[in-house]
Amino acid sequence: MFSASWRAALTGALVAALATVPGLGVGTLWDNSETAYGEVAREILVTHDWVVMHHNGLPWYVQPPLYFWIAALIAKILGVSEFTLRLPSALATIAMAGAAGYVVARVATPRAGLLAATVLSTSLMQAVVGRLAIMDALLDLFVALAILCWFGALRTGERRLWYGGWIALALATLDKGLVAPAVTFLVIAPWLVWESRAGRRVAWPAPVAWLGGCALFLLLVVPWAVALLGAAGPIAFDRLVSHYTVGRYLGTIENQNGPVWYYVPVLILAVFPWFPFLVPAVLEGSRDARESSGSLARLALVWAVVPFIFFSLAQTKLPNYIALELSAFAILIGVWFDRVVDRADRRAALAWASIVPVTIVVLAFALSVFSRDNRTSAAFEQLSGALIALGSAMFLGSCLCFAFLLKQSTARLGPFALGAASVLVMAIIAVFGEPTVEHLKPIPHLAAVINAQVQPSDVVAIQNVAGGNALIFYTRRHVAVLGGPAPDDHPRHALCYAPRAFLVISRRWQHYPTYGRSRREIGASNDDVLYLYDGPECGRDGSAARPAPKQAWPFRAAGALAAR
Repeated sequence: MFSASWRAALTGALVAALATVPGLGVGTLWDNSETAYGEVAREILVTHDWVVMHHNGLPWYVQPPLYFWIAALIAKILGVSEFTLRLPSALATIAMAGAAGYVVARVATPRAGLLAATVLSTSLMQAVVGRLAIMDALLDLFVALAILCWFGALRTGERRLWYGGWIALALATLDKGLVAPAVTFLVIAPWLVWESRAGRRVAWPAPVAWLGGCALFLLLVVPWAVALLGAAGPIAFDRLVSHYTVGRYLGTIENQNGPVWYYVPVLILAVFPWFPFLVPAVLEGSRDARESSGSLARLALVWAVVPFIFFSLAQTKLPNYIALELSAFAILIGVWFDRVVDRADRRAALAWASIVPVTIVVLAFALSVFSRDNRTSAAFEQLSGALIALGSAMFLGSCLCFAFLLKQSTARLGPFALGAASVLVMAIIAVFGEPTVEHLKPIPHLAAVINAQVQPSDVVAIQNVAGGNALIFYTRRHVAVLGGPAPDDHPRHALCYAPRAFLVISRRWQHYPTYGRSRREIGASNDDVLYLYDGPECGRDGSAARPAPKQAWPFRAAGALAAR
């Protein structure tokens, strides 16, 4: 039989699976990140290069390789699809719920562990990140494992946990780079100081254990780094570390900036529908932290606050950065709920629980007014069925939570009712919501038109339209992204010197030049249009010219990325 801790872990993992796996492959990949990362994973199978990542046929030094390795291995077995590329994130989310449930069940109570895993799995951002083909779910998992392993090792002196933390940290670093050790040590170091001041004994590892842990970390990370340095040279680390890691913190990358309070509203959405309970949970955790026995509360508070401040001070901001802290919020809320359902006086809990249904009603009214005032009624009507189902499920779950909390005999069911409603909402979004919004993704439709007509010598190009990564992924070809600073980015290079050229461009560009060639519209989706250029090739002045020699075509590598 499983122990109570393992039962909490397995049940929590099951809840996470229900929140992430159903409908995982429904809908095309979202541009920009999903299609970019999915294409990098796919090109591993095309280039057979597991050291230097590639995108659009060119070396790509934006992120480390772990997610792409895992996604490529799964795709090699099951084929490249939306499901296989999203599966690593779903599996990481499931494992993360299990880990949180196990640790909290051992340190607090089995019910607190199950509640923490349920809160984590059904928080909006956790479920969304677990459904996307991005590396963040793996990062969140391995950072959480490193923190939780070291939390156990430094409390009990257990060596397996100590070395397990170093392995998890190495995997997190291979997944997202230096942000992994930065966040991990930003949590562990202040927690250790607080533990010592609270009078708790810290089981410091012996020097040989420190050396062994560091050696294990380097053994896992360094081989790929050395191989990358040998294959690509210093430019790879200049881009990966200086530009996309340090530069992302000290400067703004791709206009992804925001004010210092950027993550306050993000946090409210990230932990929905549990955000009303975060306030009393933090207050109770603060009281626990003042006690000598409050190690878990101290860890959760440090984990929740310090990275929040760290990312708030960064110049580049993205909502998913806050997902690194969701385990901490879930631990605080889970422990709070575990206690409050047994209390005779639950008036405070009922007051906080009433906020959820009220918020849903206010949001429904705001959406209706926004749709009417901004003349988006047609689009709103297309989504109205899914929105009504979502709102109804969440409203019913929040009302059941409130009703269960009213009576002592049913109070323990309250948070699980809200969790079940959240799982139902995720299923509605995946199965019914995703197909409804497919029309908002015009590029996959245009890519299907190209795939039906394209020949190996043709050029595929895109200009002034969002969706270049989606066009690359769904055509399985090199795509010329026109209008950039490089000379070869000029439209003439793509549209003049190939037998035929497919161009995706906004319909607003009605007078786009033909360069003397024949051009006809062969597809359209939303405001984007697909043109086919053919006929005699053109000279530099746009006049007709003799066909250029094949080696002069700057994009003749188009067929190199065809799916095998």
